[in-house]
Amino acid sequence: MTDSAQAARFQQTVLPYMDAAYNLARWLTGNPEQADDVTQEAFLRAFRFFDTFRGEDPRTWLLAIVRNVFHTQWRRTKSSGAIAEFDEELHSFNDEESPLDWGRTDANPETILSRHDDIRLLDEALRALPVEYREALVLRELEDLSYKEIATTLDVPIGTVMSRLARARRLMLDSFKRLSKGSHELQRSQNPAVRVR
Repeated sequence: MTDSAQAARFQQTVLPYMDAAYNLARWLTGNPEQADDVTQEAFLRAFRFFDTFRGEDPRTWLLAIVRNVFHTQWRRTKSSGAIAEFDEELHSFNDEESPLDWGRTDANPETILSRHDDIRLLDEALRALPVEYREALVLRELEDLSYKEIATTLDVPIGTVMSRLARARRLMLDSFKRLSKGSHELQRSQNPAVRVR
């Protein structure tokens, strides 16, 4: 196969999954710039080793490469002691681009605020999960991969996928409840009109 034919096949087969690759990288890194780097490196590796692709699911194949790139870079960063913190301003929607109101006709200010708080707390709870649980949950709930596809992407047995997802959901629910309780207590303490009995 010629280089141009292989490049055309790569573009047709793998490029449609660029958003999924970036989404996984962003959730794994917690940083848009690092997610760009991981995604770019993953696509370079995918292109370099495209001749090893045997026609299995290209999305799963690419997401496995993204995950491997992340873990390789994370190990290097961890060993050098230069781990970047999550930046709330970089990763949050501003008011103009908030997805809370997209397509909503029942958007009154109180509903919007409540939904915004819930999404912020869910986002925070997901970010707080250990990486192995977060990646499994992102692949299942945000990328809609099957258990088998997740097992292939993570290179673990399906039983491990199932237990990680169950544990991730439990941890996330506990974290959401804790964060939600703290958020409501903070709101009450900041609102002088509300009496605490």
